[in-house]
Amino acid sequence: MLAPMSAELRPSDLAPNLLLGEDVTIGTNVEIGGNVVIHAGTAIADSVVLGDTAVVGKPPTLGSRSSAKRELPAPAILGEGSAVLAGAVVFAGAEIGPRAIVGDQAQVRERARLGEATLVGRGSAVDNDVTVGERVSIQTNCYVTGGTVIADDVFVGPGVTMTNDNTMSRHAKGAPHEAPRLERACRIGGGSVLCPGVVVGEEAFVAAGAVVTRDVAARTVVAGVPARELREVPEGDLLEHWR
Repeated sequence: MLAPMSAELRPSDLAPNLLLGEDVTIGTNVEIGGNVVIHAGTAIADSVVLGDTAVVGKPPTLGSRSSAKRELPAPAILGEGSAVLAGAVVFAGAEIGPRAIVGDQAQVRERARLGEATLVGRGSAVDNDVTVGERVSIQTNCYVTGGTVIADDVFVGPGVTMTNDNTMSRHAKGAPHEAPRLERACRIGGGSVLCPGVVVGEEAFVAAGAVVTRDVAARTVVAGVPARELREVPEGDLLEHWR
């Protein structure tokens, strides 16, 4: 278990029922809804939107068997023009890039990074130590497992699940997890499952409901359980033709 960064929260008249920790910095033109909680040290840039009941800078509490890093994370950072919407939770140590959106009831765990103009949809969970690039779209009810790396312009459909532990916790203490890696502009269809350590190549396409058990080559379409190669992504479907 991690010690809290600061247990002290004080009422503030900046918004209805707002609670603020120590040394919070808030920029100009920030919109704060009702019943928001902002924990100690959080840095909020200009023009940020915080929806009703959002929690920012929450210190993590780890279970006794958790493999996550146990050192106290740095304060949370919200970039200019970003939004943390109703009921969303952004943990201490997370960094939300400029114009990125954390949707209603979503969570972004400690040390996760969201790039500029990235979206995390309603109810999705971005786990600890995840790196997400710019202009990424993570749709509703997705799970992005700890350590995942997602490059720029990736699309993750609703209900996608990513995993990082083939043994499901039956491994030696300290054994590394193997998270998926999603290369630039790949697309992951709704309801797909990405198994530990798989790499989905640049501009690849994973069909809805696929179970990806091995790497997907760049610009390849895969489908099925387990996912198998069907064909090449056609020229007209490449991102450069849709910008």
